[in-house]
Parts: sequence; structure tokens; C-alpha cells
Amino acid sequence: VQLVESGGGSVQAGGSLRLACTISKSLDSSDCLGWFRQAPGKKREGVAGIDNHGKTSYSKSVNGRFIISKDDAKNTLYLQMNSLKPEDTAMYFCAARNGPCLWSALRYNFWGRGTQVTVS
Repeated sequence: VQLVESGGGSVQAGGSLRLACTISKSLDSSDCLGWFRQAPGKKREGVAGIDNHGKTSYSKSVNGRFIISKDDAKNTLYLQMNSLKPEDTAMYFCAARNGPCLWSALRYNFWGRGTQVTVS
């Protein structure tokens, strides 16, 4: 397994969680690392991405509340989620691709199995 998420859980609205994604050495030079989420009955959507220059991008729904970062020494990608809302409830996935960060999940080659976030 090359991408492994952790840190999900249940939290009340307004609370915070930090997700982590450990990345295997074979993927740590990927051009783009991203976080996606998928709620039941909905398609997978991009949440945030970070390229290998450290440039970050966020979806409108999380901009100002979530922060994506990575620790190259630990081969770990993070997603700090603040001011959580019930609509943030979903399975969260990290993903990697070679090439610029894109919002389409179809353009990502490598995926973790996900971690569940539930906001009530």
C-alpha cells in the first residue's frame, strides 16, 4: 500500500480534525498530492492540493477553513480541518499524480483507502 490515511473520526460542528496521509518512497516525488472526499451518493470531489513547489489550492467549500501541508522529512501529507460543518461529512482520500494539480479525481493514479470524517 502506497498511500495510507489516518486521523478521521466523529466531531461536533465547529470542531477540528487533522488528517494525515503517509506516502511511500516511490511516490514522495509526485508532482501533486491532493485530498478528495466522497459522501454517500455523491461523486468524489477535490478538496485541496499541493504541488512540489508548495503551491496550494482549495475548493470553494473549504477555502479559509482547511489547510493542506506536507512534511517531506516524514513523507506525510496533512489536512487540517477547522470550523467543520455537517456537510463536510464524507470519506476522505489522499491521492497523488505526476503533473499539475487538477480537480478531477479521474486524473489521479494513486489513491489511499480513505478515512471517515463525520460531523454532527
